[in-house]
Amino acid sequence: MNAPTLRSLSQAALQDAARRRGVDISTLRIVMAEPVTWSDGALGCPQPGMSYTQALVPGFRIRIAAGPDILEYHASSRGMPLYCPAALLQAPASDPRT
Repeated sequence: MNAPTLRSLSQAALQDAARRRGVDISTLRIVMAEPVTWSDGALGCPQPGMSYTQALVPGFRIRIAAGPDILEYHASSRGMPLYCPAALLQAPASDPRT
């Protein structure tokens, strides 16, 4: 099986955001989609009470504008994007913008 591409992950994130917000996908806009390295298996979105692998994980970060709100999705290089609520967001270990 082929690894997902940033394009396919972005499309999956858009579909989830549209479903989550109850809006048409055409009303959403990707404001950022980039490769990053996450500091561990939590992919920058640790869930309370969970344990994660302690190794660098290559992946992606996708931000979608839904009206005035930004929804953030994180993925490993082999998985599907997961919505990460703002209260749980953590920065990646490496960020191409820095």
